[in-house]
Amino acid sequence: MSWTLCTSGAAIYKAGTNANSTVVASGSILQEWSDEVEGSINTLTRKDWVASFASVAANFKPILTDLASDMIATKIINYDMSGYTSRTEVQTMLDVLHDNIIRNLNELKKQEIQENM
Repeated sequence: MSWTLCTSGAAIYKAGTNANSTVVASGSILQEWSDEVEGSINTLTRKDWVASFASVAANFKPILTDLASDMIATKIINYDMSGYTSRTEVQTMLDVLHDNIIRNLNELKKQEIQENM
């Protein structure tokens, strides 16, 4: 199931250059978070996007990729905030990711959106 909706690189990129290097290099931690996030997206939207990803139209796949990478990036950031320049930097990054997560989830929960994808 891991890395169906996004790549590890997309999540790491969104976590920023000050993300913990141990986590960024750890395939097993990132893989676990990918599995968790994909399960969460499927549950919250009541659709198995992982199983149906191949049949999702190409123009609609980026919203799933955006959502999954944002959710994983928040986990990367939350793992260790000590590398960031300030708490304000961390909070701003988390706020931006959170706002995008909420917007994307709200759209993906809509049946009319799912039907078009």
